[in-house]
Amino acid sequence: MESVSAASVPPAPSPLAPPPAPAPLAGTLLALVDGAGEPAVTPDAPVWLSADAAALPPPLRRGTALWQPVRWRDLPGWGRDALHEAWNAWLRSCERPVAPWTALCAEVRQLTLADEAARHAWVMRRLQPYRVLAADGDNRPGLLTGYYEPEFDASRVRTSTHRVPLYAPPGALAAAGNRPLWTRQQIDTDPAVQAQLPVLAWLADPLDALLLQIQGSGRLRVQEPDGRVSYVRLAFAATNGHPYQSVGRWLLQRGEIRDGTWEAIRAWAAANPQRVDELLWANPRVVFFREEPLSALDAQFGPRGAQGVALTPLRSVAVDRDAIPYGTPLWLVSSGPVARLQRLVLAQDTGSAIVGAVRADFFTGWGDGAYTLAAGLKQPLQLWALWPRSQP
Repeated sequence: MESVSAASVPPAPSPLAPPPAPAPLAGTLLALVDGAGEPAVTPDAPVWLSADAAALPPPLRRGTALWQPVRWRDLPGWGRDALHEAWNAWLRSCERPVAPWTALCAEVRQLTLADEAARHAWVMRRLQPYRVLAADGDNRPGLLTGYYEPEFDASRVRTSTHRVPLYAPPGALAAAGNRPLWTRQQIDTDPAVQAQLPVLAWLADPLDALLLQIQGSGRLRVQEPDGRVSYVRLAFAATNGHPYQSVGRWLLQRGEIRDGTWEAIRAWAAANPQRVDELLWANPRVVFFREEPLSALDAQFGPRGAQGVALTPLRSVAVDRDAIPYGTPLWLVSSGPVARLQRLVLAQDTGSAIVGAVRADFFTGWGDGAYTLAAGLKQPLQLWALWPRSQP
């Protein structure tokens, strides 16, 4: 998964997978996070007073980040979030718990049917909030972007309209070790290389294939040779080892387009069909996929993130693992033209472009609404990590 922005994500087609629960649209998201309704826990609640009266622990250093301990009153909007939505993501993280969450996951499961006040109270008793800062302690805002799971029509065999291959990892990948394999241009032009690459499915548009690789996963409605339609998910399996390069940036640097929106990239490609390969080859990185069945139940969840658990729309984020361990609950605050966010999320994924202490990519789900939100998100970010308190 690469970082997503309006400059790197084309619009998704209409949903193609079996009808899952629809992902919330941006307008719905605003209503959820804008502080509407009564808080579940108010600052004068006994648990709040008790938690904020405790002595603060020392700061923690985690790779590129400094975690500065703070009081619960320092978290904007704390007490108003619908924690039952975050609880679903937390239960997912507890499927692959790591220290120090192994013991606490039993308590998380016990609170599955608890009310909002009980969940808030448990979090405040058991966890200590830390402001996530850059290693030098500066509290400058970070960056929030978004990503989503695209959906496409595909064919199992090459046809006159579906001629763009999506590959599984080749056998040569293991032998290459840490050395880069072929570039995108070599893969697209060398028949000897292509003969070593197993094809999973074929798409109609090379820019759609690029999008699928940028996102790292996607849903396909595959036309099988016998006429059946299979619903599958392509999940990230490996890469060719070359660095990701933005095609939008490549066009901007050459003065080919004036703004970095994908609409501008699409328009340029339509006007310059003979140069589309040149555009694609500017990004040498190729992602290889593995195919997973997509049942009606699976379709209600996102792909598996780097933690190894299914992502939850609007509650899972990708982070820099050097700064924030997988499975860490985070209080995320971000305000911009697209969304006003004050909510609990879980660190369950990462990406090559997600680098830095105060950096997150927000998983928005799948379908048109998820695309709109993901493509528009590029706004300031504040993060607080919630970490287990030392128990007497």
